[in-house]
This record gives sequence, structure tokens and C-alpha cells, in this order.
Amino acid sequence: MRYIKEFNRFIKHIVNSRQLLLTLIINDFRKQYLGSYLGLIWTFLQPLIFMGVIWFVFAIGLRAGPTTNGVPFSLWLMSGMVPWFFISTTLNTGTGSIVNNSFLVKKVAFRVSILPIVKIGSTLIIHLTLVLFLIIAFLLNGYTPTIYWLQLPFYILCSIILLLGISWLTSSIRVFVKDIGNLITVLIQMGFWATPIFWSISNIPQKYQYIIKLNPVYYIVEGYRDTFINQIWFFEHSTLTLYFLCMSFITLIFGAIVFKRLRPHFGDVL
Repeated sequence: MRYIKEFNRFIKHIVNSRQLLLTLIINDFRKQYLGSYLGLIWTFLQPLIFMGVIWFVFAIGLRAGPTTNGVPFSLWLMSGMVPWFFISTTLNTGTGSIVNNSFLVKKVAFRVSILPIVKIGSTLIIHLTLVLFLIIAFLLNGYTPTIYWLQLPFYILCSIILLLGISWLTSSIRVFVKDIGNLITVLIQMGFWATPIFWSISNIPQKYQYIIKLNPVYYIVEGYRDTFINQIWFFEHSTLTLYFLCMSFITLIFGAIVFKRLRPHFGDVL
């Protein structure tokens, strides 16, 4: 009960800093993506090129694309890659959010806990733009909007909750353990190949599929495909949804508590 109250006070402090948070998100977006002449263009060009390479290798080169029930492989691939780029980019930037803004940590009146949220917010702007590109791609291929598209905000919110908990945890530990940044990079690389982004989980024997489903990113990726392709509501996967939400909120609470406990020692190390 004490930890729940502690978490509630922590969240209340963040809500009270919402105006500052919005300003920092806009400034971080400008600094990160508008700092060069082609900065914003490269931001979108890089994931589009990467998706194009994956599509060419598996659909054209190897002719080994998964069965997509008549849906073009390019759309099926984009539906998985768009949420993956949001998650992987945020994990990278969120982990280094404290050490990369050490000058703010030493300011007594500044709430350092919002720094990981700033990274999530600035990356979210790019993600929403890529989602718009994804919607346009479906429309150009003759798909019409369905009521299932309304559940997209739910999966975006799920991603944010998961990322916030992990970012609070990893960014606070990163201050004291530099290797955590390299560990996150390795886990992201492994996660890309271990998550059914360009391959289908149906390729794995049924008795082993639960191992893949333990990966929380699987829930998000499949959620985007359920929204745009499979036309399945999130509550139809009741067990998987309950597992994801429980794990995400536990991660969120644990990350917030660890961050708050380590926060007083940031200044001594940085």
C-alpha cells in the first residue's frame, strides 16, 4: 500500500509539470529532428528505406514472405514496423535521457522524472506521422476505414505505458551503470528478430508460440495488424490483453519507484 501511495505522489508531481513537459517535448523535437537542413526528412526516410529493404529481401529476393491472407506483404510489413520503430527509438533515447541532460539534473527545482517522458513525447510526434503514412498506404491500396481503426489509440497508449515504465527504470540505472545503454541496444537488436515483424508466428509450432507471446512488443505489433488487417478487437484477446496490462503497470510502478529512490543520488554521479 505504501508503494502505491508513493507512486501516486510521483505521478501527481508529473501532472503538475504538464506545461513544462509540453514545452520540453517541443524543444526536444526541434533539437533532435530539426537541427539540420534534412533532419526531419532523414527521420522519415530512414525507416521507409529500412522497410523497403526488408520487403525487397523477403518478398522479392527470397520470395519467402509469410502468408498474409491476401493482404499485400508491404502493408503487412508496415503494420508491424511502424510500432516497432516507435518502441525501439524510444527505448534508445529514453535510456540516455538523464545522462544526456545532466545540466538539468543539478537544478534543484527541476523535476528530472519528466525527462524520459519528454523523449517519449518527441518520438510520438514522429510515430503519429508514420501512422498517417500507414493509413494513406492502406487507402491507396483500396482499403476503407473500419470501426476497428478506433482502437488504435488504445495500442498507442499501451505502448506509452510500457515505454514509460522501462525508461524510468533504465534511465535511472544508466546513471550508475554505463553498460545498461549497450545492453538495451543488444536487446533491441535481438527483439527485432525475435518479434514477428517480418515473419509470422504461425511458422512456429503451436506449443512454442506462448514463448513469443511473452514478449510485450508482440502484443503491440499484433494489435496494429488486428486494427488495420485482421479486424479483431483487443478484448477478443482477453488473456493476452490482461497479461500485457498487468505486466505494463507493474513495470510502470516498479520503474517509478526505482527512479524516485535513485533520484537523490544523480547529482553525486553526474
